[in-house]
Amino acid sequence: MNRTRANNRFARTRTSSAGSGRSGSRLGSSASSRSGGQARSGDYSRRRAAVHGEFALPRTITPALPAVEGFADLDMPRELLAALGWQGVTVPFPIQAATLPNSLAGRDVLGRGRTGSGKTLAFGLALLARTAGQRAEARQPLGLILVPTRELAQQVTDALAPYARSVKLRLATVVGGVSIGKQAGVLRGGAEVVVATPGRLKDLIDRADCQLDQVAITVLDEADQMADMGFTPQVTALLDQVRPDGQRMLFSATLDRNVDLLVRRYLSDPVVHSVDPSAGAVTTMEHHVLHVHDADKHAATTEIAARDGRVIMFLDTKHAVDRLTEHLLSSGVRAAALHGGKSQPQRTRTLAQFKTGHVTVLVATNVAARGIHVDSLDLVVNVDPPTDAKDYLHRGGRTARAGESGSVVTLVTPNQRRGMTRLMAAAGIVPQTTQVRSGEEVLHRITGAQAPSGIPVVIAAPVAERPKKRGAASRGRGRPASASRRSPVRRSASDAAA
Repeated sequence: MNRTRANNRFARTRTSSAGSGRSGSRLGSSASSRSGGQARSGDYSRRRAAVHGEFALPRTITPALPAVEGFADLDMPRELLAALGWQGVTVPFPIQAATLPNSLAGRDVLGRGRTGSGKTLAFGLALLARTAGQRAEARQPLGLILVPTRELAQQVTDALAPYARSVKLRLATVVGGVSIGKQAGVLRGGAEVVVATPGRLKDLIDRADCQLDQVAITVLDEADQMADMGFTPQVTALLDQVRPDGQRMLFSATLDRNVDLLVRRYLSDPVVHSVDPSAGAVTTMEHHVLHVHDADKHAATTEIAARDGRVIMFLDTKHAVDRLTEHLLSSGVRAAALHGGKSQPQRTRTLAQFKTGHVTVLVATNVAARGIHVDSLDLVVNVDPPTDAKDYLHRGGRTARAGESGSVVTLVTPNQRRGMTRLMAAAGIVPQTTQVRSGEEVLHRITGAQAPSGIPVVIAAPVAERPKKRGAASRGRGRPASASRRSPVRRSASDAAA
């Protein structure tokens, strides 16, 4: 099998345009507004891109190859097939069975599937199989996976690492919040596949520590969130640098008009596969809207947090997350905070504590709404209701993953009821609505709520890595020692809040 290039019959015929590498005529009027100029630093944290509903999915011209029943039916290296067995992955999920025959043949793919539906292996196995046997030169990766957040980048890397090792491919994770010098060193040593957030990858390219002209396979994972976060200009600038005859795969839990531009511009005759409607809910997930009085909400939240078993609690702001975490710790609940104000080492350690059960309550902003997988997590609580249906679905997607069951609970005060009704209708969900008060049996029955011990607990705070002495990788951008202590990690503005 020739995995070096896409099959000739699927070769691209994109015409280059001055300075962009893509033809404006292919897109009509949309080409002129493809990026809208460079995004201003942090823009996405202040405003979200408008969502205008789903777009019409592209029609596949070349018939798709049929789905397979098992991994053994796929044209993959035997080392990958053996690694699947070692990992206990025996039967492909629907999105894997449908897309892998086509992506392994070099086709562009547009895949939609709910969180936990197996998207990572759907694109990851194809990328690894088609890159196997090749060796990257320094700073010149052969495959690229773009993701919106650091947590998702780490999850993708962790999921693909054993399979990459089986075919002797090197993975590099490129995200903000950690040493850019170390990441540059990894790229200089050579990495066949890079998993990256857009902002940090752009920084490395600007430093001449990475170039994308040898990238033959590009994946956009959770493209809708990248668009929502304002990354579209950066994503298009990066995609314009990869090989024009390369393979493109776009996978997402939702496909709305924010990603229409990316699909029309960068996917050529794609195989389209949708596991679920964009607003579809997981059938093993229960949805509860709990009506609470403003004065009782804090007490009810505390009792839910004190339940037996782990829970993720979502709030709107970093300040609110920190305040609730401090209150829960003083009440005897093993809680930890996760938000964009934490350094990447802190966030990584907090997640590890939560996954091992050392921390039972993860109090988080929307930074935890995607890219976090925790086995047997059966409850997600929206202490602050989300602002739109997409956020609700992605927050809730942390539970009931891969066929497991779980519940999503949203605490709603009287002035929030009308907005929550509209949100649920937009999400296509009919929740169970219950009036509750702290201390009541019905709250315990739905959430496992119980009175906290009241004995304060202390969780060892994740400690940020101290910066090492700056070497050549810093390119002489020295700062006074006091400034280094105040800000041990140089981050791009766009990745800082990711």
